[in-house]
Order: sequence, then structure tokens, then C-alpha cells
Amino acid sequence: MQKVNHVKKSELIVEKVLFLTAITAVFIIALIAAFVLISGWPILQKVGLPDFIFGMVWDPTNGIYGIFPMVVGSLLVTFGALLLGVPFGIAGAIFMAEIAPPKIAKLIKPAVELLAGIPSVVYGFYGLVVIVPLIREYIGGPGLSVLAGSLILAIMILPTILNLSETALRSVPQEYKEGSFALGANHWQTIKWISLPVARSGILTGVILGMARALGETMAVIMVTGNVARLPESLTDPIRTLTGNIVMEMGYASGEHQQALFATGVILFIFIMLLNIIVQVSSSKGRWQE
Repeated sequence: MQKVNHVKKSELIVEKVLFLTAITAVFIIALIAAFVLISGWPILQKVGLPDFIFGMVWDPTNGIYGIFPMVVGSLLVTFGALLLGVPFGIAGAIFMAEIAPPKIAKLIKPAVELLAGIPSVVYGFYGLVVIVPLIREYIGGPGLSVLAGSLILAIMILPTILNLSETALRSVPQEYKEGSFALGANHWQTIKWISLPVARSGILTGVILGMARALGETMAVIMVTGNVARLPESLTDPIRTLTGNIVMEMGYASGEHQQALFATGVILFIFIMLLNIIVQVSSSKGRWQE
């Protein structure tokens, strides 16, 4: 009886510690969000939220703060990276979880995890030395462009999408697959109609985390996109992202200029939340329809 009581007390302590840890994490996130909002709120009040978001000119010297070109730039490179990275990430996960022999999968997995550990500045340097000159020579334009940023971000988010998708696919119960085979389905049909739908929530989590990393990435994007605060007319035109704008100007900004950069962080925070909500709602609707 004493041993049982001791186990229950231990479990209660662990439960309280985990609850306290979760509350602390939420409090820290809320504190950061409140600090950024308070710091950027004065300029949002002065300029107005619509003019700040949809303004076409960013000229802090003359007190003009419009971030729409940076909003477009961030969304273009983010969705470009998803367009390139998601298919390869899911295909790689299917190969490693369902097709590749165990020995080959064990060789590939460390290489993928190594990609996730490479610093972003190394990706940026690779893009600047290899990808940018290739775009300039074979596609046209200055090379520093939307396309270069999308390619680099696609490579950077690939390990996140691949690892989480593979884990989700491996967690599909074997009984589901055996039932599919018993009904006459072949391997690919089982993957398409059983494994992928069952693992969809895990795959979606990988896509969301990849999207968040692409939207919040700074150093690599600064090195390959050209950092021009204007709307691009094609994928080979240079752009500036929200994160790049903050990092490039925060070091010397003061007064209203600094407040505008904090307000840019507020908009970026809101965009990340909205994108996550949209993806979650779309996923919920898909599950309900099924």
C-alpha cells in the first residue's frame, strides 16, 4: 500500500511539474507577443493599420512606412518554398517509410537530419555562390530573386517535412495495411488510400512547421533575394521580406523607425497565426467530409 501511495505521489509531482512547464512556455510566448505589440502600437496608431500594411513605400527617412512590398515578398518566397519542398518531402517520406529497404533508410535518415542541423548562413552562402549565378546565367535577371529565395527555403524546410511525415507514416497501424492487402489492393493503392489519409495530421504538422520556418527565416533569405523593397514583376526580380527588413534596419533604427520595425514583427506574428489557423481549418473540414 505504501508503495502504491508513493507511486501516486510521484505521478502527481510529475504531472504538476509538466503543467507548470507548459504554463511557463505559454506565459513566455504571451510576454514576447505583448512586448512586440506594445513597442509597435504607437506607429500603428499614427499611420493606421490599413496604410501600414498596404502602403507601397517604405521610406523611414521621410516618415513613410508601408510594408506591402515586404508582405508580398515574404508570402511569395514562403509559398514558393512550399510548392517546391512539400512534394519532395512527402515523396521522400513515402520512400523511406514504405519502399526503401531498412538498410538504405538507415543510411538516408542521418543525411536528412544533418541537413536540418546546417546553419542558415551556410545555406545562404551556397545560394549566393551556386544558385544565384545559375539563375542569372540560364534564366535571366540579377540572380538575387524570388526564385533564389524559394529554392533555398525549399531545401531548408525539406528535412522538417520529410522527418515528420516519415514518422507519421511509420505510425500507421500495420493492421490497416494488412486489411487493405487482404481486400486485394496493391502496395501503391495501400499507400494512397490507407497510409497517407491516416498519417495526414502528422504530415500536415510537418508542412505547418516548414511553412513557419520559411516565413520566419532571415539570414539565408537576406543573402539571396536582393533586399529591394518593391513589388516584383516576375520570379527573377529581387524582393525584401518582413524578417529581412527587420534585421537589416534594427541595428540603427530609433524612434518611429524602430516602432515601425516592431510593428512589422506584429504583422509577421499575425500572419503566422492566420496561416496556421487556415491550414488547421482546412484539415478539419477534410476530415469531416471523409
